[in-house]
Amino acid sequence: MNTDHKPEWSDPNNPGSCSSSVRKGKELEGQAAAIQKNIRFQKRRSVEPTVEELYAGVIKGDRGILARAITLVESNAEQHFQKAQQLLQKLLHNSGNSIRIGITGVPGAGKSTFIEEFGTYLCSLGHQVAVLAIDPSSSISGGSILGDKTRMEHLSRNPRAFIRPSPTAGKLGGVHRKTKEAMLLCEAAGFDVILIETVGVGQSEVIIRDMVDFFMLLVLTGAGDELQGMKKGIMELADAILVHKADGENKPKAEQTRKEYNRILHFLLPATKGWATKAYTCSSMTHEGISEIWDVIQSFEQTGKRSGVFENRRKAQSREWLYSMITDQLQFYFYHHKGVKHELPKLENEVIAGNTTVATAVETLFQTFLNE
Repeated sequence: MNTDHKPEWSDPNNPGSCSSSVRKGKELEGQAAAIQKNIRFQKRRSVEPTVEELYAGVIKGDRGILARAITLVESNAEQHFQKAQQLLQKLLHNSGNSIRIGITGVPGAGKSTFIEEFGTYLCSLGHQVAVLAIDPSSSISGGSILGDKTRMEHLSRNPRAFIRPSPTAGKLGGVHRKTKEAMLLCEAAGFDVILIETVGVGQSEVIIRDMVDFFMLLVLTGAGDELQGMKKGIMELADAILVHKADGENKPKAEQTRKEYNRILHFLLPATKGWATKAYTCSSMTHEGISEIWDVIQSFEQTGKRSGVFENRRKAQSREWLYSMITDQLQFYFYHHKGVKHELPKLENEVIAGNTTVATAVETLFQTFLNE
């Protein structure tokens, strides 16, 4: 017996104008006769892995565990800090066996495009490449804006590569404050080449120099970079300058720019003792100059290890990291102090109203912090 009928919203005078029909469903055997109403569905909370589980996963090279470990060390939650430090302490002896390369440049220089091509080339040589892409932070959500992982689509699918975007979280210099710890985790996971891409914020971007072995600066032709370079700034810190997008009609201009930069570098002190910084041309479109850059980096590593500069730089970076962490911890404890949290809003209003000087308010807050 056909139980089909037209829906109630169809025209009863013209049933042929509606092709839809309603058919009564059949109840399966063993199925509940009625569906419970007002059921509140809740997302099942995932169980956080222990320090031992994270350690074993990172050592094994598990990408999922590595991502969760980086999320742990990047967390600002107080309950995650001790757990993250325990993990880093266990992995400390498994880190340090990589070449750390910092890549910066003006916005639009093609940093992500270069890293994708360069990283793919390194993977083809058998290297394990980790990319820590530092994105600008959204002032609203606090998360990354650009999402460099989506712009390195080809490299992100390479089984030898691992890409981790992180927001700057307002850190001056375009480097996340936990980038150093994320780098150690990647080294412990077996990655022998670490590429750190910064947001490209210009001449103030110097913090990355304190955490990498080799520092590259990407520049363009015809964009005023030659004049900026003559102001020195970040050029004094670079171990190599790459004139990017040297292809097509732009190739002769890029070659001319390279010569101009080399003339400028001749008058600057070298960023690394015993190493002469030079400018090179390369193109991510035609792949020209990519292999040459890797040869330069390998030569830099060999020269630095023979002279001891390589090891001394890492020791100096560890010392700088120590003082940086001390500053971060003092700032954390200060703003989480009960007395400070109670007094700060009142003193802030007094400063805004012009009833108290800034220096007096600061002195009062520190007296509260130290006395209690």
